[in-house]
Amino acid sequence: MNLKDKISEYPNFPKKGILFRDFSPILKDSSALSHIADEFSKHFHPKDVDVFAGIESRGFILASILASRYNKGMIMIRKAGKLPGKTTKLAYTIEYGKDTIEIQKDVVKKDEKIIICDDLLATGGTAKASAKLIEKVGGVIVGFAFIIELTDLNGIKGISKYNCKSLVKY
Repeated sequence: MNLKDKISEYPNFPKKGILFRDFSPILKDSSALSHIADEFSKHFHPKDVDVFAGIESRGFILASILASRYNKGMIMIRKAGKLPGKTTKLAYTIEYGKDTIEIQKDVVKKDEKIIICDDLLATGGTAKASAKLIEKVGGVIVGFAFIIELTDLNGIKGISKYNCKSLVKY
């Protein structure tokens, strides 16, 4: 299946000069969702992962799909202030300034094997910060799963030490 045929493009969104690649049409297509799970299943073996982590917010969708396929759990990496209870935070630099992500303190067990999921890899700042956050609380990054990768932005460079899989590359 050619997933590029199912990805919409929106020029000048969210601002002028940016071409936004939207995977939302894939969500309406059950065969495309199944195809995505099948493709990642070929790359990551179930015995090599304990839990999937989704990066807010579209990464939650991919992490949930894969967690269901693998019969594993899913955790959320969120922007600061969005999770109840005690959290662990990490501030990092992004293209336009600074941001902070967090997870609940007790959600990751020591040496738990985790695949981090997001819809899109661009510059890689949030992906790299997510890996640092998971490792900070004792998790082990097995790899990254992305539906789309924007190769010109070279985001893979910051996470190249991990096992990374992108299904569609632009």
